Amino acid sequence: MKRVRFLVLAVVVVVAAALPAAFFRYLVAVDRTFPRDTLTVIVPSGSTGHDVAALLENSGVIRSARTYDLLARLRGESSAMKAGEFRFGPHRTTAEVLAQVVSGGQQVAVWVTIPEGFTAKEIAQTLAQRDLGDESALEATFLGDSLVLDGSRSANLEGFLFPDTYLIPTAASPAQIAKIMTDQFAAELPPDAAAEAKKLGFTLPQIVTVASLVEREAKADDERPLMAGVYYNRLRLGMPLEVDATIEYTFAHHKDVITYADLARDSPYNTYEHAGLPPTPIANPGRASLRAAFHPRPSTYLYYVYMGNGHHAFSRTLAEHNANVARYLH
Repeated sequence: MKRVRFLVLAVVVVVAAALPAAFFRYLVAVDRTFPRDTLTVIVPSGSTGHDVAALLENSGVIRSARTYDLLARLRGESSAMKAGEFRFGPHRTTAEVLAQVVSGGQQVAVWVTIPEGFTAKEIAQTLAQRDLGDESALEATFLGDSLVLDGSRSANLEGFLFPDTYLIPTAASPAQIAKIMTDQFAAELPPDAAAEAKKLGFTLPQIVTVASLVEREAKADDERPLMAGVYYNRLRLGMPLEVDATIEYTFAHHKDVITYADLARDSPYNTYEHAGLPPTPIANPGRASLRAAFHPRPSTYLYYVYMGNGHHAFSRTLAEHNANVARYLH
């Protein structure tokens, strides 16, 4: 009798232990209650696996965030989920939803971050790497289209593709992507941009060109307005800007060192050989550099040289500048 009781108890224990596992398998691979209709959900950039699980439950895509979270951890996919905008068809299992988020399937928009100082070519490469278009077509649009700013037309879109994090539709054309980024650029302009440009004596596209020089040359935010002031001082005096970054803009690939031969290159972007601004911006400036170009810090500085730790030594005369060069670059 005791043996029978023991066997019955053992069976009960095994069944009780198996029920949660069976229910888990049901929720993961069989239950198709959710979503009840096709749903579109935006997974923010930087979301953790736990964040995604909670978002999907709250949006009605899955029944249980706990189940989704546990399945992701069991599969080692908690940190493998994609951010972006997803379209989920009705009646999907939790396993199918997880697989879709991990693979990036049926995304209708993806998050893309464009760093400050990227050129139009680098932006085209970044977008193409995220399957948002053909690199050549994107670059052709960026360098073929233009904007009118306060009555002045830009040469192309270099400088006006605002660096930011965007949720870009996967079906967007190059022209649509350009509009997204240039609309953001317009929104980021200071409210007094047109008045400040007139006060400085330059057109809006020219101010953006100054901002692009600041973006490529400055490393510390507190030096950006001072560096912009140096450029305006030299421009007013008719001095060549002598900015290395303008020469680098003409290279097919980045060079760590600008040589004397490079300084003699015949190019309108060679600001050692030609006075005035280069024909276009040389990069796409961010907020701090735009702000600096529109609101430079007044000074009598005409020169600067990098002295390390993200900062530059500024000087008023060529003699002071040469002394700084000898001190910091030799």
